[in-house]
Amino acid sequence: MEKKSKAKYEARAAIIKALAHPTRLFIVDQLEGGKRCVCELTRMIGVDMSTVSKHLSVLRAVGIVQDEKVGQQVFYQLKVPCVLSFLGCVESVIKSNAEAQMELVG
Repeated sequence: MEKKSKAKYEARAAIIKALAHPTRLFIVDQLEGGKRCVCELTRMIGVDMSTVSKHLSVLRAVGIVQDEKVGQQVFYQLKVPCVLSFLGCVESVIKSNAEAQMELVG
């Protein structure tokens, strides 16, 4: 594999790895509706603010979300909403797998 190609696959893997956590997937789903403050996400997820901030940091590091400070609060939004299309594709794979399993028992 050539160096440029390897870098491309490593960048893709970093993005997919950042999404590979249930809490981060939940955050992305919640940001589909627009900006959310860290405090709001913390209440929705039910963990401490530092844990939510770490998850947001992972998503920000790979360019999935961006933040904006307004007064004392930090708001997050999807930087590239097309990530939702990828998640829709994941849902299609889940559905396809479920249908295949049902055919085995049906």
